[in-house]
Amino acid sequence: MRKLFPLLLVLTIISCNEKPPVKVSSVDPVNWNQRKVSISEADSLLNGISYLSVYSEIYSETEHRTHNLTSTISMRNTNLRDTIFIRKAEYFDTHGNSIRTYFDFPIHIKPMETVEIVIDEKDQEGGTGANFLFHWSTKPSSHEPYFEGVMISTSGQQGLSFTTKGIRVE
Repeated sequence: MRKLFPLLLVLTIISCNEKPPVKVSSVDPVNWNQRKVSISEADSLLNGISYLSVYSEIYSETEHRTHNLTSTISMRNTNLRDTIFIRKAEYFDTHGNSIRTYFDFPIHIKPMETVEIVIDEKDQEGGTGANFLFHWSTKPSSHEPYFEGVMISTSGQQGLSFTTKGIRVE
């Protein structure tokens, strides 16, 4: 029994020191590689960049009290016939620092399809002024992608929810 105790003690210490892997907020991170496409430079696509404000938390009563929020970020294709391409989705915090890039390669979104990114309520890296930049490409005759954020929180009998709409910045 005396020989077994030190071994159990070492195993316990080692297991306590292991840090769980950092989970990136997203409905399905593998989804990005499954959507990956190649876009030829010869294609006559229109390129743009859109901005979307997102809130990981919002102020309540004073600037010293906040509520955490879950954010659903929707990338929508409003075209009936044409596929659109999102080339990059990058998430920034309140101070303009890049937090993470969800993908940095073209993905496709089929006509009338919506693809989502979820920022978990516990993920507070973005703060009160977080935002996304989306780099995209479409056929010149197609509608631009539509970007929308839905933020929600429920606690006890209180519920908060609101939406934000993306705007083209380039």
